[in-house]
Amino acid sequence: MYKSIVIGTGPSGLTAAIYLARANLNPLVIEGVQPGGQLTTTTEVENFPGFPEGILGPELMERMRKQAERFGAEFRNGWVEKVDFSNKPLKLTLEGGEELTAETVIVSTGASAKYLGIPGEQDNVGRGVSTCATCDGFFFRGKRIIIVGGGDSAMEEAGFLTRFATSVTVVHRRDELRASKIMQERVRKNEKVKWALNRLPLEVATDAGGAVIGLKVRNNANGQEELIEAEGVFVAIGHTPNTKFLEGAVKTDEQGYIIVAPGTTRTSSPGVFACGDVQDTHYRQAITAAGSGCMAAMDCEKYLEGDMVHDWSKML
Repeated sequence: MYKSIVIGTGPSGLTAAIYLARANLNPLVIEGVQPGGQLTTTTEVENFPGFPEGILGPELMERMRKQAERFGAEFRNGWVEKVDFSNKPLKLTLEGGEELTAETVIVSTGASAKYLGIPGEQDNVGRGVSTCATCDGFFFRGKRIIIVGGGDSAMEEAGFLTRFATSVTVVHRRDELRASKIMQERVRKNEKVKWALNRLPLEVATDAGGAVIGLKVRNNANGQEELIEAEGVFVAIGHTPNTKFLEGAVKTDEQGYIIVAPGTTRTSSPGVFACGDVQDTHYRQAITAAGSGCMAAMDCEKYLEGDMVHDWSKML
């Protein structure tokens, strides 16, 4: 039986593994289907402290992994299909039926950005297509940007992107936005923002050299196809937390994000902790994920020391 098992290897999971390993807890880290998390799909990372010249997302994740390994963390490829947190020890069942047991579990499985599912989209992720304005907006300074979405997040990111772009065109498939009125009004006052409502995205268009040149859309009013020219396409239609495998083992909100006790990483199940985007509906940054990974490891260590034996479920 393991002292601790970490599920997921994004910035939060790897940071948790580093701290647990340095505490001589020899954690097992389950890597999942996308080792390194969403940062492995990012090219340049310039807002992670300690890298003044920037660093490639995959390289950053590889360095963090090696750091955890250096202190004794064990890594295993696999996918957790189901869990049983109702009794001790905690049980995890991997794809293929293998069962693992642990005294504590840290869930750091992240949240997956929703994509449009149109041609040219996945081929250009990190090369003109992005799902994170805060992460990638800087790279489009002085360029035209399209943002697809109609909710508050899309409006917030549209406003943020005007700091860098010459213009930001909001594309939404309906003629009305889902965003709150105050968010809409704030963006509509921005002279850099243009609107392409009631348009259905069809394809991310590229030139002969593979560079993004815009978004092909269908005008729902007249059925005609058109090309909205831009050098960057940002997709802001939401995220899906990767918590389906938990099947109610811990409390989640309506969207599936894990609920933790305020100021901690403790979940409704004793001995189970959550960190990173799987419990963060607001910030979703590599550095905040890493910070919560540190918190989860420290909460986990205190629990193993016997300092947290009260009923947490009453706190949620």
